[in-house]
Amino acid sequence: MTTFAHRCALDTPARAEQVASVIGQLKTSGIAQVRFSWCDQHGNLHGKTLMIGAVERALHEGVNMVGTLMLKDISGHTSYKVFEPDALAGMPGFAHAANLVMLPDPASFRILPWASHTAWMLCQPWFPDATPVAIDTRRVLQQALAKLAQAGFGLMCGLEVEFHIYRIEDRGATDPGGALDPDQAAWPAPVPRVSILHPGYDLLSEALADRTHAALRIVQDTAQGLGLPLTSLEIEAGPSQFEAVFDATDALTAADHMVLFRNGVTQALRRAGYHATFMCRPPFANIMSSGWHLHQSLTELATGRNAFMRPKSKPGSAPRDAQHVLSPTGEHYLAGLLAHAAGMAVFATPTING
Repeated sequence: MTTFAHRCALDTPARAEQVASVIGQLKTSGIAQVRFSWCDQHGNLHGKTLMIGAVERALHEGVNMVGTLMLKDISGHTSYKVFEPDALAGMPGFAHAANLVMLPDPASFRILPWASHTAWMLCQPWFPDATPVAIDTRRVLQQALAKLAQAGFGLMCGLEVEFHIYRIEDRGATDPGGALDPDQAAWPAPVPRVSILHPGYDLLSEALADRTHAALRIVQDTAQGLGLPLTSLEIEAGPSQFEAVFDATDALTAADHMVLFRNGVTQALRRAGYHATFMCRPPFANIMSSGWHLHQSLTELATGRNAFMRPKSKPGSAPRDAQHVLSPTGEHYLAGLLAHAAGMAVFATPTING
């Protein structure tokens, strides 16, 4: 019988081996449910939680999802009038709020360290006729990397992620037995009342790291429990601001890691009474904006060599000169970043708050 994964040309021996590994882990790990999640254009996860008995079929056939989830703005409102005639005429496959299919990547299987007996897999959306969804941002990256590979290069990325952690002061927001105000059902919901964990303005302070040890240990346990290459956690300059630094990986893995880290840390900290936010600038006085340092380099696929490094220093150059170590390929790449900086801003800063 032909599976949906086969129709999508993904039913490879490697994927079959990964599927078998997932099924084997489910049988021995005590997992009771698996979250099938998909990352929208805003970096938020949506999906369905499947019971164990439904997982094996979903690995081959996917899971139906509401197609309009790909047409939302950052507030969760649908950006198009999907039920009006011809409202989506220019977007084949989305007419009349048709369903899509989430097909999981078995290589993304994780056991969640903060949620008991729960595993997780990252999915990508497909149309029911097994054609790819062009506006899926993960697929856009895959296509760009495939084009780069045709030129003989692979992209490596290292993440340095700045974010804020606050302590939630509203009892009902964190205590399962506490009363929740019905007004919290509003859209959008009111933000929780919070307090800062450290006063800031003391970059890399060990005293502040010790003061915030409990929250940072949750961040560490979550990241390492997910298998992410976390190398350090640091006190940033602003009040209640932190930074997490990760080792370099290939670009697609780095993107997946960012999704896992942001959503995992947010969920794990919330359970412990904290609110983590990765927005650029929370709306408080004296707060410092958060940035995201995305270290980039190209690797020669044939040799594994860093294509940005010169085999030998440029004759006549001094150690402080870029050309002393930066190759012509690196120079062109840097020039491209500068030339396209304005156009890339819409992706680097998709909202008015970063």
